[in-house]
Amino acid sequence: MQDAAARAVVPAPVAAERATRLRMAAPAHGGGPSERRHVPHEPEELCEAGRALYARALRECRLRGDAVAEAPCLLDSGLLHPDADDPDWLLPTPPLVALPRLLAGIEARVARQRGRASRLASAFEPFLQLAPAAVPDTTASPVTVLKGTTRIRRAVHQALADASHEVLGIHPGDPDRPQMLPHNEPWRMADFGERGGRLRTLSRPESAFDSLPSRAHPGRPVLSCEVRTLDELPPCLLIFDRAIAFIPAVDDGGIVFELRSPALVGYLATAFDIMWRLATPLFRDDTPRPPVHAVSQVQRVIARMLTEGHTDAEIAHRLDMNVRTVRLHVAKLASLLGSSSRTQLGFLIGRSGLLDRHA
Repeated sequence: MQDAAARAVVPAPVAAERATRLRMAAPAHGGGPSERRHVPHEPEELCEAGRALYARALRECRLRGDAVAEAPCLLDSGLLHPDADDPDWLLPTPPLVALPRLLAGIEARVARQRGRASRLASAFEPFLQLAPAAVPDTTASPVTVLKGTTRIRRAVHQALADASHEVLGIHPGDPDRPQMLPHNEPWRMADFGERGGRLRTLSRPESAFDSLPSRAHPGRPVLSCEVRTLDELPPCLLIFDRAIAFIPAVDDGGIVFELRSPALVGYLATAFDIMWRLATPLFRDDTPRPPVHAVSQVQRVIARMLTEGHTDAEIAHRLDMNVRTVRLHVAKLASLLGSSSRTQLGFLIGRSGLLDRHA
């Protein structure tokens, strides 16, 4: 058994050497029709040939080494790797292992870009202090420094009043940091909703509830709001109609940069979109609640146990039923509530009122 385990563990240099030999053994560009169609791309991207070959490898559990000629990118991305016992064969990396690796590379690049943006803002701070003392024209200046809560809120309220499409926001995780967006003034948010505006917010999981706007007055349209969570986020950000952005200049939020430069605002909006795709959806404000009769008594009990953190196996044991039956009930709850993850399902169960009805 020790010999088998030793053969299964391939040192990194040996694995790299085997992968290199497989690439060199693949037909040269232009040697075959499959290779001519393959265009080099980023490791985190999956081309059509790569998708097909990776799916085939998962179905067949291994592939001959020469099959990689159809999609050599699978070696670069680590989705295929040489067999430790027979280097002429390739084994697929399990999706649950491969996906976090590829996402980690994307997240690292996003973090580097955020660091570059922060360093750039810090580098320009002394230049801003050297600017003329005269009050600049805020409609023409690409960067305006706002100091003090009153002035910051006045500028944010004006930007919200002028917006008609979308507000992108990163909610501050620090409860001591003042809120820039007027969540506690529902009439302002309702006016924005009446103009067809919607709100997309990124928040840390522990502060997701605080990022929700207050309900507007009865009879006013409900603002379309979508919240997603990430474990690590910049302190705060607001972007209005991709034309005006607000970012903190100091840690306590007492000084804020108002940005109107299309290049800077576009850069921040792109960074937000990248983080948005990586984030976990929490809920959509316009998600309908399921009818009372659509959820059985057993499903209500399962829903309560899910919010308490029990696994499917624990629920099945307590309710004296098959694990597969529990999973079918969980899948139906997820479908009714529009959930795409177990974490999101727990939040939606609590928000749907199912537990209150059960009580």
